Amino acid sequence: MEARLNLFGNAVAGKALRHINSAGKVASDSTLPAETQELVKIRASQINGCGFCTDMHTKDAMHAGETSSRLNLIAAWREAKVFTDAERAALELTEQGTRIADAAGGVTDAAWADAAKHYDEDQLAALVFLIAVINTYNRVNVIVQQPAGDYQPGQFG
Repeated sequence: MEARLNLFGNAVAGKALRHINSAGKVASDSTLPAETQELVKIRASQINGCGFCTDMHTKDAMHAGETSSRLNLIAAWREAKVFTDAERAALELTEQGTRIADAAGGVTDAAWADAAKHYDEDQLAALVFLIAVINTYNRVNVIVQQPAGDYQPGQFG
């Protein structure tokens, strides 16, 4: 399978990706726990059907020490006992923020309040932008049919 567009070889795509990467770096450099960041990226990627991002972030999470048990249960996090209350709040915010079109009112006040119980304002800002950035990456990769499976942890630095 070949991608419809070479995102890494096209000058316009490369320029746009550098800007998206810069926005993502703000979130990744924040005090939002790295484990939570990976859970958010994986869950949004699962919802959006982005094989490339799901592959990348599950491999990065495993490389960073995440357990296969937790990774295998992300899609069923509501029934799983392996996530903290803070992680659950982040996953709920991720789902609602990713499925905006499916929800009449967007992100609920209850989901926001739950996240705000566990994260300070800077972490909430990082969480909001992380959700937005991973959704952007997901959409780009799904549109161009970026193939999945070959990613190696740390491949992009």
